[in-house]
Amino acid sequence: MMRIVGLAGLALVLATGAFAQQADQPLLSGEKAFGDWKADRPGVRRLLKPDDLPKPYLTESASNGGGLTDRPENARPKLPPGFSVELVASGIDNPRVVRVAPNGDLFVADSKANQIRVYRLAEGSAKPAETSVFAEGLTRPYGIAFYPPGDKPQWVYVANSDSVVRLPYRDGDLEASGKPQTIVAKIPANHHWTRDIAFSPDGKTLYLSVGSGSNIAEDMSDEPKGGVEDWAKSQPLGAAWGSEEGRADVLAFDPDGNNRRTVATGLRNCSGMTVQPATGALWCVVNERDELGDNVPFEYATAVKEGAFYGWPWYYIGDNEDPRYKGARTDLAGKVKLPDVLIQAHSAPLNIAFYDGANFPADYKGDAFVTLHGSWNRDVRTGYKVVRLRFKDGKPTGEYDDFATGFVIADDALWGRPVGVAVAKDGALILTEDGNGTIWRVTYGG
Repeated sequence: MMRIVGLAGLALVLATGAFAQQADQPLLSGEKAFGDWKADRPGVRRLLKPDDLPKPYLTESASNGGGLTDRPENARPKLPPGFSVELVASGIDNPRVVRVAPNGDLFVADSKANQIRVYRLAEGSAKPAETSVFAEGLTRPYGIAFYPPGDKPQWVYVANSDSVVRLPYRDGDLEASGKPQTIVAKIPANHHWTRDIAFSPDGKTLYLSVGSGSNIAEDMSDEPKGGVEDWAKSQPLGAAWGSEEGRADVLAFDPDGNNRRTVATGLRNCSGMTVQPATGALWCVVNERDELGDNVPFEYATAVKEGAFYGWPWYYIGDNEDPRYKGARTDLAGKVKLPDVLIQAHSAPLNIAFYDGANFPADYKGDAFVTLHGSWNRDVRTGYKVVRLRFKDGKPTGEYDDFATGFVIADDALWGRPVGVAVAKDGALILTEDGNGTIWRVTYGG
């Protein structure tokens, strides 16, 4: 990908630093919540509801995915007042998911390098005291989970694009002591390849997200063998068939990879999963479909309900029928589960982490952070930031705030694409971005 560097872009980064001092902005809703990167700054709040969805095709389908530049000198994420950020590492090939081991080590999936890297930070610092490659020779690794959950895991599970493997682990290991053992094999790997994993709090269930093999099931036959009616009787609600069978789903297994079952369907690309500490609920952040216009459909974060169907490919955000499948599955009308938090279209959410640390102000406790990678399918850029989902008494309010911005420096230039997010053992927030291959540590106060 061609990279560009310009003094004008750097000047814009520095000028927009003043915006980071503005917090507690008015709540933006409806069309006012759409905006673009120029309106983004820490503290901006948004609330989108299903009725705010525009009709499809109000704008032409745009392509706007280029413009990646080297990170300008001194450029860093812009944060709300009171927060600071330090660089942990740079020059990494493709840092994606980051997860924190019980002892505090940062495990980072370097997907293009086919590695899992480990960073052990000096106490109270962003400076790594030790770094290591925990495992290599993997296949586009992404999701990482420690098993069993708790203080003394014995395995590190890794979601490759085509399998789930596990490697032996003891507290403090910087390198795996054995080769990967395949737990789940033969996962379809084309198109959406980011497989995330998570364990239920009791450790009895391994969750696996498998994204779709296309935008809207273009290669799927019109009907399954035997017809739609017979298929629907024998499969989970909303299950796709043919080239999309077992995709756009969240699956579940026993920790040994046996007893496969389907948790939910119609999630086009659940690229990030986590378990909410307060409730034990599984959460997904989902990349929705493209080519319906700049603001259609909304992306989302949601608690994943057992047996639920979230719409793909026939419907989106409830009973909004995709015009490209008009009349194809009227049997599913009224059966589409609405997601919990709607996010601006084409933001490309990739990961989610609930804040359960002690470093941030008390009102952050129980809220969630979501990384928005940014999408190509919009005339003016959106996404490319980290947002905070608001919760009250363990339930989402539907509102979200801009938390970390500043990754875009001009209409045609950006230096960062947020991917991974995790809460460190000391309460700091760890962020990865794969535009320039950096890892960051965010803290509050002195």
